[in-house]
Amino acid sequence: MRRLLTALAVGGVLAIGAATIARAAEPFAHTDRVLISTQGDVAILPGEHADGIVVINGNADVRGEVNTVVVIDGSASLVGARAESVIAINSRIEVGADTVITDKVMRLDSTVHQTGNAVIEGGVTDLAGEFIGAAAVLAPALFLLWLGFGLATIVAALLVAGLAGRQLRAAERLLAGEPVQSFLIGLGAVVFLPIVAILLIVTVIGAPLGVGLLIGAMPLLAFAGYLVAATWIGGWIVRETASRPEEEIERPFLPVLAGVLVLSLIGLVPVLTIVSAVASLLGFGAVIRFAFRTLRGAPRPVAGAPLPLSAPTGA
Repeated sequence: MRRLLTALAVGGVLAIGAATIARAAEPFAHTDRVLISTQGDVAILPGEHADGIVVINGNADVRGEVNTVVVIDGSASLVGARAESVIAINSRIEVGADTVITDKVMRLDSTVHQTGNAVIEGGVTDLAGEFIGAAAVLAPALFLLWLGFGLATIVAALLVAGLAGRQLRAAERLLAGEPVQSFLIGLGAVVFLPIVAILLIVTVIGAPLGVGLLIGAMPLLAFAGYLVAATWIGGWIVRETASRPEEEIERPFLPVLAGVLVLSLIGLVPVLTIVSAVASLLGFGAVIRFAFRTLRGAPRPVAGAPLPLSAPTGA
């Protein structure tokens, strides 16, 4: 658990440290000197200055002036030092004699020992509370963002169901009839198409085509595959819950709506995101197979279509 907390906090703490270094220009000298050490030690001797030091799995020996000290999985000793702030994750911090820290010591799963006449003007704060506060602020914004994307997806899905419902149904039947082949084709396309796009971009002449394939065609195919998978899942749900069997209508508004809602809710659960990914790959493969069959002019089966009757012959 400690390692997990450390990994999750490193990025955020480094960002906090960078912002603190930027704010430190007024009270402290600003020399743009930043020292970063992994698996090693850093020493700031008396009379030396650094805007910031970052030590991972090492020790920071600070006896001079540093704007911001960041220590992760290590230790720091400040004796006769001047610093604006100290950030510690899973570390041991010793604030010794004649040391002045003008702002805060921010810690996460760390110990801070203050001895002698050391002064920490901003006090010692726990980063866990800072992260919880930030999460409380970001959570509503992220929810609104998710809700906005979800509504936009539903509107786009219903629009596609209205404009290309027959094609959507045909691709869905292809997926339902041959799911294994559709999955393998979708998986292969996800790997193969970006390689083709990159090779086209490298040739310079084919760069426009490669860029179009990478940022235009693939997202559209992926969205179409997502809708095909949603139609397949939603159609099954409608058939299982309806009082009478679902009719094979050309514009599958209800199956599309049900499938998109189910896949969106599944995507909220981290453990179940693999289900949404597999469904998208199935739909992606079905769309590619349907496109090839359409380009070749191969006949597409229509559900419920009557068999042709032979003309009667005279006696």
